[in-house]
Amino acid sequence: MRKLIVLLLITALVSCKTENKTEETLKTETEKLTQGIYRAELKVNNTETLPFNFVVKSENEIEINNAEEIIKVDEISYKNDSVYIKMPVFEGYLVAEIKNQVLKGNFVKAGLNRVVPFIAQKNKTRFNVSAKPKANITGNWETVFSDNTKDRYIAKGIFKQFGYTVIGTFRTETGDYRYLQGVISGNQMKLSTFDGAHAFLFTATVTDSTINGTFYSGNHWKEPFTAKRNETYELPNSNDLTYLNEGYDSLAFTFPDANGTPVSLSDDRFKDKVVLVQIMGTWCPNCLDESKYYAEYYKNNKDKGLEIVALAFEYAKTEDKAFSSIKRLTDRIGIDYPVLLAQTGTTSKAKAQEKLPMLNHVLSYPTTVFVDKKGKVRKIHTGFNGPATGEKFTEFKTEFEGFVEQLLKE
Repeated sequence: MRKLIVLLLITALVSCKTENKTEETLKTETEKLTQGIYRAELKVNNTETLPFNFVVKSENEIEINNAEEIIKVDEISYKNDSVYIKMPVFEGYLVAEIKNQVLKGNFVKAGLNRVVPFIAQKNKTRFNVSAKPKANITGNWETVFSDNTKDRYIAKGIFKQFGYTVIGTFRTETGDYRYLQGVISGNQMKLSTFDGAHAFLFTATVTDSTINGTFYSGNHWKEPFTAKRNETYELPNSNDLTYLNEGYDSLAFTFPDANGTPVSLSDDRFKDKVVLVQIMGTWCPNCLDESKYYAEYYKNNKDKGLEIVALAFEYAKTEDKAFSSIKRLTDRIGIDYPVLLAQTGTTSKAKAQEKLPMLNHVLSYPTTVFVDKKGKVRKIHTGFNGPATGEKFTEFKTEFEGFVEQLLKE
């Protein structure tokens, strides 16, 4: 019996050592990101993929590239043989196994129940080109999405072409489609962008005067679009799209801040000051662009009698999750002005308008309401022309700063 017990102890010790060795081996063999340029693909459907490039700076930092945009990502962790790449500010993240420097997994937006298959490997090419371009689309394009349907909307395409390479964006009445990058091969154009919120792919047949194609947003939405060259085309004035309903000359609201304290426009903090009310959401890339600009402008001008207050309309299902997203945004880009929680569980614009019944509608996230020192609404700006729009962004800043200065001097 004694010999048997000793034998069992020896067996157990050997077994433990073997298990520990196996665990150590697995930990050693778990791959991490290695430096270099990667080409990633999101699977849009059975025939189309959405490519983008990212540069691995270290195992804990990457940069995602879309034309002139560089998105620094430093929330990277490794767990259960997978890498988790969490995008800055936005909820979306990439999760993938790494084998022989190839990543296979998914792009996940849990709050919207969206999962898109994902693969990446080292490669500098975004789109492959097999033929010399048959068109040059540099210029402005009068564009219609989902024509002859209830979802119809207009846009302005703004593009620059260098050989087979194309960069630019589509401006709509509610904002822009950010930094698009792609190619023209023969008469076929492909453009894409990925930023953790947007996952956009545009495919089209082009001539020097027409563009006919399909727009994909992830794997959950697609619609047709057509465009014709029109160098003088302009969208409706963004200051005329949203306005006060008859009988109103001011704005009123009460929503909680991060501490649960109700904040109203009638509070002493805003009395006798120029106030910008930003209607936005933490999930919205155009809102992020605007918030970066507003945060910097506020820091430089808050001592002049200016206040900004943001109203966040969130799809997060609970207040805790919504406030967590708000804190992530404010911490990440350094917002000093209050961001109030106006709505949870939906980003419906009709529901948002119910919270602000003095407005004819909430057409866009973001929308900014300019309130003068007497509490009167002086202007409402729908949408935001971000950095991807080039000259339009410069024009916006000039108009915005000039109007705020005017209100501050009154």
